[in-house]
Amino acid sequence: MSQSYRLLKGRPASDDGRLAKEIRCYDLLDSLGMEYWRTDHPDAAAFTMEACREIDAVLEATVCKNLFLTNRQHTAYYLLLMPGDKPFKTKQLSSQIGSARLSFGTGEEMEQLLDCTPGSSSIMGLMNDPENRVQLLVDEDVLKAEFFGCHPCINTTSLKLRTEEVFGKYLERVHHGMKTVRLTGEA
Repeated sequence: MSQSYRLLKGRPASDDGRLAKEIRCYDLLDSLGMEYWRTDHPDAAAFTMEACREIDAVLEATVCKNLFLTNRQHTAYYLLLMPGDKPFKTKQLSSQIGSARLSFGTGEEMEQLLDCTPGSSSIMGLMNDPENRVQLLVDEDVLKAEFFGCHPCINTTSLKLRTEEVFGKYLERVHHGMKTVRLTGEA
């Protein structure tokens, strides 16, 4: 990542070139009085965990792995937040949430339910799920850090927020609860 990327406080000075879903994120965060920082990386979209590690260095916060999951019948949906360096073992999660045969939801389902495209899924997408069709699952290790990194529903910008505010003020406003899970990465 170029050294020209830097951490900026708050929303962009202009909405020009920004998607409506990104602007809605800033509007919501501002309405909640949440302090946040952002870094723009339009030429380095965070499609991979490798790109995310470079962005993490700028944010000085870890951008979580966000997995959009569904049951076999595609009737229950989950957004799992977990540390990027922890391997995901379906069986371990399935036993904790009582849902067998988890798989990844489709890009179309993610866009319909969270207004996020593959590679940009984020807890911020829950603001676009007023019917609470997506259940938030959070690995306990995510909650231990002071800061939390995520995308504003688009993966060409990353945000740094206070963990306690994301899982407090933000979730309260978007009317979503969360289930804390413990993933070890072991079989």
